[in-house]
Amino acid sequence: MPKQQYQALADELRAKIESGEWPAGTKLPSRSQLCAEYGVSDTVVGKAMMILRATGLTETLEGVGVYVAGPK
Repeated sequence: MPKQQYQALADELRAKIESGEWPAGTKLPSRSQLCAEYGVSDTVVGKAMMILRATGLTETLEGVGVYVAGPK
């Protein structure tokens, strides 16, 4: 069964974090930027971001943005 779009996007963003392309403290692109870059809907981006947050890779600062989490 093929991956859902949100899972594929989460995997791609996770790879950028784990490779060091986006080190700890890096602000991720906005939802609208990610929608445009990957050609997906806001819902897909939202679900992908929930996966990254749930796995501890990112943290959200309300009204500021989503950042790569530092080591715990």
